[in-house]
Amino acid sequence: MNYQSAFSASHYQATQTGQAILDAGGTASEAMVAAAAMITVQYPHMNSIGGDSFWLICHPGKAPIAIDACGAASHSIDVNAYRAKGGELPESGGESAITMAGTISGWQKALQINGGQHSLSELLKPAIEAAEQGIEVTQSFVDASEKTFDRLHALDDFANLFLNQSKTLKVGDNLVNPELAATLTRLGEVGLDDFYRGEIAEKAALDLSKAGSPITLDDFHIHRVKVMEPLTVEISKGQLYNFGAPTQGLASLLIIAIYDQLVSTTGNEFEHMHLLVEATKQAFIIRDRLITDEACLSQPLQDLLSEKMIRECADRISLEKAQPWPHQAKVGDTVWMGATDKYGTMVSFIQSIYWEFGSGVVLPSTGILWNIRGKSFSLDADHHNVLAPGKKPFHTLNPAYAELHDGRRMVYGTMGGEGQPQTQACLFSRYIYQGLNLQDAIAKPRWLLGRTWGDTTNNLRLEYSLYKAHAAQLSKLGHDVTYVTDNNELMGHAGAIVIDSQGLACASSDPRSDGSSLLGDVL
Repeated sequence: MNYQSAFSASHYQATQTGQAILDAGGTASEAMVAAAAMITVQYPHMNSIGGDSFWLICHPGKAPIAIDACGAASHSIDVNAYRAKGGELPESGGESAITMAGTISGWQKALQINGGQHSLSELLKPAIEAAEQGIEVTQSFVDASEKTFDRLHALDDFANLFLNQSKTLKVGDNLVNPELAATLTRLGEVGLDDFYRGEIAEKAALDLSKAGSPITLDDFHIHRVKVMEPLTVEISKGQLYNFGAPTQGLASLLIIAIYDQLVSTTGNEFEHMHLLVEATKQAFIIRDRLITDEACLSQPLQDLLSEKMIRECADRISLEKAQPWPHQAKVGDTVWMGATDKYGTMVSFIQSIYWEFGSGVVLPSTGILWNIRGKSFSLDADHHNVLAPGKKPFHTLNPAYAELHDGRRMVYGTMGGEGQPQTQACLFSRYIYQGLNLQDAIAKPRWLLGRTWGDTTNNLRLEYSLYKAHAAQLSKLGHDVTYVTDNNELMGHAGAIVIDSQGLACASSDPRSDGSSLLGDVL
């Protein structure tokens, strides 16, 4: 069968870069690597090659392949020294940069699994040129800069790159990063492994040490990417897939599976929203009790997707009353991108530095911005996510994929930390159960339970159009409801691609982002 190609990303330059590779006959993984490099240049407040990534590579007729490209805590970290400084891990600077960056290893493994004829230099060229010539600062970048100013402006290397004389950049300003261009150029010339076992690793380790990070060159050398089986659950509409530990993919699958048990009881948008919010609560309770580094799990996560467990969760949900909330929520900043190529291979990909601009640590010799993923560790010795040398932290990241009974295949995802499973469930349920077209399923007003993006609010926030329509009914059931403006970036940057049984594609991106989606020619 001939398949129509498509690409979706939260920045239009990444979409154009990825689709150009697909149009030239490239594979979905080749397109994704090119776009991942481009978006790390275009959206530095959301992701970086100093962060992590997770992949689902989905060949037609085969089980999806999951790539875990996240880094572990430094193997030489002194946890007691962090405890001695207080109850919280640092929020910026070298002492907050405690986990290895895994995303480049994921690029490398994806190209080994689903490579093609394009050279690495070809794939990285658009990103290199963008870093050299400069990117146009967007409103999303400015908003993140203003939000993080107090936390990060005193870091000299951060200020030198991302601020202008100690003030935030303005929309339309040109931002160049020649050191990052040089780093990407070298990776293209000598190979991606140089990031961990070559000149780039040596430079990065030295800069991290100077910044006060516990990460050493040994941590670069030790890092390895992991290929694994994804979690999966069957619902009435088909088979769903997502990532296992250390991500919250379990929660994303549980929400939809629980909703699938109850969907026959919904008759309108209000009931649809109430049930998804209540399913989210059930899924998050399980997630927060168990998910940690896969090596430290108390039980296999796949066991929690049994029909019995899902039914028990559904039985705890009432149509007449909301369960009390809040619980401790997680924050996060991320990009999701999707691709499908002419061979029918689909990729669901997510890349992150956790908080906006990560730790704020810019490595001056390489132009790399380092993540703050270690902030999701606990310093409580009895906590299942307690910080430990060589341990992977909990991740909000989770790329999604579905194979439907009617022959459609779908990759979808979003950024947004705590909001990721909720937004996935929202767009999936609107598209699959309610029959909305893909663009409306993503663009229509959404909701968010709990906090995200460093926010401290734990109530149920609705975009204003939804609030006007349903706030009174939701409040009557016991939901603690408030609102934000329509089309609000707090609700995440969602995207999706669907291939039908004839190989034709549709794709969409979120109007809340600077993204776009493109389709290739019908073959």
